[in-house]
Amino acid sequence: MTTTHPAKPEANTAAAVAKPAVKTTVKAAATKAAAKPTAKLAKPAAPAKAEKPPKASKPAKLEKKPAKPVRAKLVRDGFTMPEADFALFAKLKARAMAGKRETKKSELLRAGLQALSAMGNAEFLAALNALAPIQIGRPKKGH
Repeated sequence: MTTTHPAKPEANTAAAVAKPAVKTTVKAAATKAAAKPTAKLAKPAAPAKAEKPPKASKPAKLEKKPAKPVRAKLVRDGFTMPEADFALFAKLKARAMAGKRETKKSELLRAGLQALSAMGNAEFLAALNALAPIQIGRPKKGH
């Protein structure tokens, strides 16, 4: 003789019996889904291909590329000079063209700086003393 407990009346109902069955089917489906990927891993692997030689290290790659030259930072500056000195640019450009070389004012200035730096102290000071002094600053507008 079986007795039912009054505190658990739903234990004998059909809904209570169906709930564990649903949980079991969900667990079973999850177990089957989890089992499928492991089955794929269990397949025998394809035959190994011939091994490739190890790749070259990073420094070797850098040696293959030609090094880019470092460009000097350019500075733009303005200055004032007498017309006679400015006319020397045209004469020096004509001399460069006679030597079959085009040149720019900036190249002439840079070459002059290099020539001044190569001089001894006495020659350098003599070249500076030969220059006529000019008024410092920008000329007034309209002149």
